[in-house]
Parts: sequence; C-alpha cells; structure tokens
Amino acid sequence: MARRRKKFDIFSMSFLDTICCAFGAIVLLYMILNAAGNKTFKNETSELRAEVDKLEEEVLRGFADLVVLRNSLKTTTTEAARAEGLSDRVLQETAKTREQLADADKTTISRREAIEKLKADLKQIDEEKRRLAAGTPEPGKPGNRVKGFVGTGDRQYLSGLKLGGERIVVLVDVSASMLDETVVNVIRLRNMSETRRLMSQKWRRTVATVDWLMTQIPPKSKFQVIAFNVKAWPVVPGSNGRWLDGSDAQALTDVVVNLRRTVPADGTSLENAFTLMNTLSPAPDNVFIITDGLPTQGATPPAIRRTIDGDGRLRLFERALGKYPNRVPANVILMPMEGDPAAPGAFWTLARRTNGSFLMPARDWP
Repeated sequence: MARRRKKFDIFSMSFLDTICCAFGAIVLLYMILNAAGNKTFKNETSELRAEVDKLEEEVLRGFADLVVLRNSLKTTTTEAARAEGLSDRVLQETAKTREQLADADKTTISRREAIEKLKADLKQIDEEKRRLAAGTPEPGKPGNRVKGFVGTGDRQYLSGLKLGGERIVVLVDVSASMLDETVVNVIRLRNMSETRRLMSQKWRRTVATVDWLMTQIPPKSKFQVIAFNVKAWPVVPGSNGRWLDGSDAQALTDVVVNLRRTVPADGTSLENAFTLMNTLSPAPDNVFIITDGLPTQGATPPAIRRTIDGDGRLRLFERALGKYPNRVPANVILMPMEGDPAAPGAFWTLARRTNGSFLMPARDWP
C-alpha cells in the first residue's frame, strides 16, 4: 500500500507563529521608539514651558511696571499742570510788578518835572519880586485887589472881558479834552498817571486863566466857581447853592488850589453846568465860561455810547441854552481844540446875543 503524501498548507502554524513574532517585534520596536520620542518630547516641552513661564512672569512684571509708570505719569502730569499754573501766575505777577514799576517811574519822572517846574516858577517869582522891589523905592498906596496874579513880564491884559458885576459865576470845563489841543494827545494823556495829566500844558493854562479871573473879582462882589464835565459841582467844597465873598482871600485861593488838584476826565455837559448855576439865589449878573468846544452829552448820558457828530453837538448846545438865564452876559474864553469847527461861531453868537464878550486867547495868555 502506497504511503499518502502529506498535504502542504501555506497557512500552517509555523507560518502563523512567524508572522505573529514579526508583528510582535514591530509592535515592540514601535513602543520602544515611541517611548524614546515621548521622553524627548517631554524634555523639549518642559524647556519650552519653562521659557513660556519665564516670559509670562516678565510680562506680568512689565504690566506691574507699566501701572507704576502710568501712576507716575499721571502724578507728573498733575505736577506739570500745577507748575504751569504757578508759572502763569508768576508771569502775571511779574508783568503786574513791571507795570507798577513803570507807573512808579512815570510818577517819579512826573513829580520831578513838577518839582523842577515849581522851582522855575519860584525862581521867576523871586526875580520878579527883586525887580519890582528895585523899581519901587517907596511902598506907595495899597491896592484894592484881594488876590494878585503874576503874569509874564509886564503884559497888559487887554481882553475886552467885562469883569464887573455884583454876582459873578465862573464855569470851568474839566472834561478830558482840556488835557490837550489834539484828539490824539488827549487819548494818550488820558491813559497816563494823574500827576502827568495835571501837568499838561493846556490844563495849566486853564487853571492860570481862572487864577487871573480870581484876581479881577471886585472885593464887594459875590462869586461862585463851578466845574463841570458830565456832572457839575462847586470848586469850593460846601458852597453849593450859595455865593462866596469877593473879599474872602481864602475862598479865592481855595478855588485855584482845588482846580490844580482836579484831573480832567469824561465828556462835557453844559446843560448840567447851567442847571447848577440856576440854583444860586439871587441869580448871577455876569457869567464866564471857560471851555474848548461844544458839549458832548445832555443832562444824562446816552443809553448807547457812540461818537457824536457836529450837528448833534450843536443840538445839545441849543438845548443847554434853554436853561441859560435871560439878560445875563455870557463871557466866553474858548481854549483851542481840533475837530470842533462849529464851536467858535456858536459861542460867539451866545456872547453877542447876551451882550457878553468872546475871547480865543493866545498860547501864552494870561
């Protein structure tokens, strides 16, 4: 009997064992490699994590420093604003101090000029006194004037002014225009110190004119001197509504002294001057008006302040004349002033209509 050949099976147990061993070897190799890679990854990750933690710490520290810096910046800004405010105030105080120093310098200069002018006047008076003493060996008879006036040399005051009367009123314009003959200089002087305004040439001439008039008042007459700008008031305090005696040397002197202390300012209201003059009883019989132009306002200031033209000033002048007493001579001494061409004709008409006199004095009068 023949022996059967053993059948060959490709998927025998040996083959399966070999395949399983190979697969197990691959799995083992993979696990070994994976474990090594994972260890390397963990090492690298740990280093990166440490670097990240370090960076996060630096960022947090930076945020903390930023907060501190912001607070410092806020404090610095506040201090800078406060310092800027203090700087502005210091600058303002410095500018104010400089202005005060400049005003003080101007006042000092003006006072020096006034002192030098007074010294010159005293020297001139002394020379005049010596000259008169040398030319008059005997005293002679006493005069009838209560107050004297020293002019320039031996001038004769031929003015045509009617200086008589029993009750004499002198109206003196003390508005700002009495500071100078030009509008530009009036504006310039108006912003200067009181001492400088009192020393203006035009105002000194005005005071000298009143001084000369005081020397011409008869001793037996009554008189009153009224200053006016937008308001009117008696030059001698406490004499409102009453007459002063022409024989009262103190009253005559007080008029000039008080005028020398009066600073010209504001506009001109001739109507208010006539209204105050009408409060005197009995009424005056001779009036002197010392001014430099037509009025710029009526009894009250306008509701809206604006520049007034020549026609408007003439209307105010005509309205003021409605309060002037009838048949009383008006003697006008018109000081020079530019920009008011209608003034000479208007005041000349007033003087002619009231049988008074009109005078536009020379620069060296009286």
